[in-house]
Amino acid sequence: MTTSTPTVVLVHGAFADASSWSGVIAELQSDGIPVVAPANPLRGLASDAAYLASVAAQIDGPVVLVGHSYGGALITVAGMTENVVGLVYVAAYVLEEGESMGELQGHFPDSPLVGSLKQWDYPGADGDPAVELTIVREAFPSVFAADVPTDVTKVLAVAQRPLAASAFTETASVAAWKTKPSWALVAGADQGIAPEVQRFAAKRAGATIVEVEAASHAVALSQPKEVADLIRDAVRATS
Repeated sequence: MTTSTPTVVLVHGAFADASSWSGVIAELQSDGIPVVAPANPLRGLASDAAYLASVAAQIDGPVVLVGHSYGGALITVAGMTENVVGLVYVAAYVLEEGESMGELQGHFPDSPLVGSLKQWDYPGADGDPAVELTIVREAFPSVFAADVPTDVTKVLAVAQRPLAASAFTETASVAAWKTKPSWALVAGADQGIAPEVQRFAAKRAGATIVEVEAASHAVALSQPKEVADLIRDAVRATS
């Protein structure tokens, strides 16, 4: 066991940016817990996880990785980095080795998010057209952030960052939760990743689970104290 306080690395998911952690960051900083909230490239599971692993590896001392939504898939892979001592999943995909987000989701009925996505073309790494996804602007408040004030969701809907569509079919090369302790927050009113998907995957991983009943997918934004409390538990357990 290490004796120093781990640095918490907060990994945002699709259709959002690192500012979605602002309330959680304030909570953790008030306790003197070191925090980093990098920009997630949102270009694909393997490349994004490699980027996240490089961020974690350059931090002195132990790291607790926290992933929201798609960020959960990333910490599952990047969590194999040597100095990572714990994983916290927040309304997130918790993948098995060799599994994709699409495969995990496919075991359950589609959430409202699936029918609310808009496709856009962008130039891929090889110069050929690739596809990225955003949430249809009108659907964004109800699907992503139903418990966040409407004036805020109107801004979030136009500022959302798209996710490469290929991220849904890429498979996790490893599952760090098999060798690192994990915690998970299930958002009970999530319209993005259904609560039953979150619950099933978190139980499979043997995570310590808390459930926030009325929380939307944007639980880190709407209920930052509950999210920070779970992260504090992980930090205490790994310090």
